[in-house]
Amino acid sequence: MEKTIAASDLIINADGSIYHLNLRPEDIADTIITVGDQERVPEVSKYFDKIELKKGKREFITHTGYIGKKRITVISTGIGTDNIDIVLNELDALANIDFEQRQIKENHKTLQIIRLGTSGSINKDVEMGSILASSHGLGLDSLMHYYERNLNNEDKVLEQQVKSSLQDLGLSPYLTSASASLLNTLAADIPKGITVTAPGFYAPQGRKVRANNKINNLIERLTSLNVSKYQVTNLEMETAGIYALANALGHEAISINAILASRLNFEFAANPALIVENMLKKVLEKLA
Repeated sequence: MEKTIAASDLIINADGSIYHLNLRPEDIADTIITVGDQERVPEVSKYFDKIELKKGKREFITHTGYIGKKRITVISTGIGTDNIDIVLNELDALANIDFEQRQIKENHKTLQIIRLGTSGSINKDVEMGSILASSHGLGLDSLMHYYERNLNNEDKVLEQQVKSSLQDLGLSPYLTSASASLLNTLAADIPKGITVTAPGFYAPQGRKVRANNKINNLIERLTSLNVSKYQVTNLEMETAGIYALANALGHEAISINAILASRLNFEFAANPALIVENMLKKVLEKLA
C-alpha cells in the first residue's frame, strides 16, 4: 500500500488548494514560467490569447492561459531559494500527488519550468542589456544540503572543481545543469554560462554599503573559478535552487536572464524594463 503523506507535511486548504500557492491541481499547465516580481506576471500574461485563471496569495501570483493552443502558467516566486523551495515543491505536489488520497500518483508528470529573471554580469564578455541562458546553476546557499540529489557525472565533476576552488571561504556550493532539451528549444541562439545563485543581495553578492563584508573579493573569486570548458557569467538569487530541485523532483528547468547590471564596471542599466520586455518577447515567441 502506498504511503499516505501526513497532513502536517502536505498542507491542503479547505478549498482543495495547496497551502502557500493557493492553487488546485487543475489550475496549472505543464509549462510553467517563474518570475520573481509579482508585477511581472501580468507583463507575461498580457501576451496570452486567453487567460483562464488569476489567483494570488502572499507573494505568489499565478495566471494560467493560452498562447494559441499552448497552455502556460506564469507564477511569481518572490526572491531567493527559500521561496523556490516552496514553489517547486508545491508545483510538483500539484502535478504528482493525489490530494484526496494523499499519495504519490503512479504515473509521474514532468513539468517544464522556465525562469525568466534578471541578473548582473560578472563576466567581461556578457554585456549589460544582453540576454543569457544558464547552462548550469551554481548555488552558494544551503538549500540543497537538505535534499538527496541525482547528478550526472559531468555535474559531479564540475561541482567538485568548484568546491575545491572555494573551500577556503567556508562555502559548500552545489551545481546542477539545465535541461538539455529546453536549452536546445528555447536557447539555441542565446549565449550561455554558469549562473551563480547567492543567498542574499548585498554582501552575498559582493556588494558593500555599510556593514563590513567577510569576503571582500567574492566577485574576483567567482570569475576566476576553474569549471572545465564553461564560463561563470552572472549572479542572481534563484536559478541554482530551481535547477537542483527540478533535478531532484524529475522536472525540466531552464533559466533565461535579462542582464541589468555590469558588476565589473559598477553600472546598472538605464532602461531595465525594456531589457526585460525584450527577453519576455523572445522566449514567448519560441514557446508559442
